[in-house]
This record gives sequence, C-alpha cells and structure tokens, in this order.
Amino acid sequence: MARITGTPIMPAAEPALLALFWIASPALPIGSFSYSEGLEAAVHAGLVHTEAHAADWLAAQLHLSLARFELPVIAAALAAWRANDLERIDELDAWVRRTRETSETRQQSEQMGRSLVEWLKTVQPEAAARVRQPVTYPVAWALAVVGSGATARDALLACAFGWAENMMQAAVKAVPLGQSAGQRILARLAGEIPAVVDHALGVDDDGRQAFAPMLAILSARHETQYSRLFRS
Repeated sequence: MARITGTPIMPAAEPALLALFWIASPALPIGSFSYSEGLEAAVHAGLVHTEAHAADWLAAQLHLSLARFELPVIAAALAAWRANDLERIDELDAWVRRTRETSETRQQSEQMGRSLVEWLKTVQPEAAARVRQPVTYPVAWALAVVGSGATARDALLACAFGWAENMMQAAVKAVPLGQSAGQRILARLAGEIPAVVDHALGVDDDGRQAFAPMLAILSARHETQYSRLFRS
C-alpha cells in the first residue's frame, strides 16, 4: 500500500466496505441476537429438527421474505435518503409497519429501527439527526449506509449476510446444532445471497410483497409459546 510520511493511504473502496462490515455485524448493539424470526416456533412445531431442515428453512426465508420484502425496501430507502426525499421515506416506513402480520414482527422492526438510530447518534450523529420520527429497521438500516458511499448492491449483500449469520446462530441455539453444522448452513446461505440480491434490486413498488403465511402463523403461535429463548 502506498504511503506518504508514514501514513497509509486507504483505497477508496475500503472505507465503504469496512462500514458495511460494521453495520451488518450481528454484534451491533441493536438486539438482533434476541430474534429467531419464527425459527424457534418452527422447531417447537417439529418442522425444523435437523441441520438439513434448518438450512432449507432459512434458504426459503431468504428467497421468499428477504428477497421480496426487506432488501427491496432497503434499496428504495437508500435511494430516498440520498435524494433527501423524506416523503418517500415516510411512505416506505408506513408500508413496512402495515405489512407486519403479527405483533412480534412489528415490534422487532420497530425496536431494531429505534435501537439502530440510537447507535447512529453515537457514531453518525448527523445521520441520526435526519430522522424526524421513529423509523423501522429496513429504513434505519438504509440511513446507516448512506454515509459510507457503498453501492446499493454491496449494501444488500452485506445486509443479507448479516441476517444469515444471525439466523444461523439462532438455529445453532434453537435446534440445537453444533458450530460446524452452523458454518455449513452459513456457507449454503452465502452461496445463494448474490442471486437473492440481484432479484431484490429488480423489485419495484408493485412487485414488493410481504406474503409468508407459514412465518406469520408460526409468529402468532410463538407469541403464546410456553417456553421461549427468543423474542420472535
């Protein structure tokens, strides 16, 4: 790497890449580790009880939920934040709220969005100051990415991988599975993420949807499940 007076010069792409690693990390203090997004209820119902079941379940969720809902919202919100189109931001946020099918899923989106904005107040106060009212997680996530200069595709790749890593850890705890099994699941999900992101980038407002009946049913059941490790 080139140096001037002993100071390394970072290639232009590296700050954006590092910012994405940070924002997408399951270690970010926004509570993502406390949600299984229906997986715990699927285990309780006997639908997921092996490594193969968990991998299939999460791959289906990746294609049917993230590709059609969360990732398209993030891409649209990223463009809106960059254009300072606050009316569009409000529209996207309202859509997320009204399409959450259970109290658990809505609470997750609202709590993680609120926590992410609180985190932004510490590391990106100028970005946090743009939030006029509480926003949901996909909208807040897009805002966190704006200052990095990352492309929409890179942002969605990072978000999807962060989700996959978090859900893999949920599977390890809930099924339960060993760490090696968890890594095999993560490898499968990582291999499918690029195609999912490409699909999400092609989804417009008319094509965006939040229709995953089994997830909604399991989430509703989970709200009254007797014993729970996770909040969803």
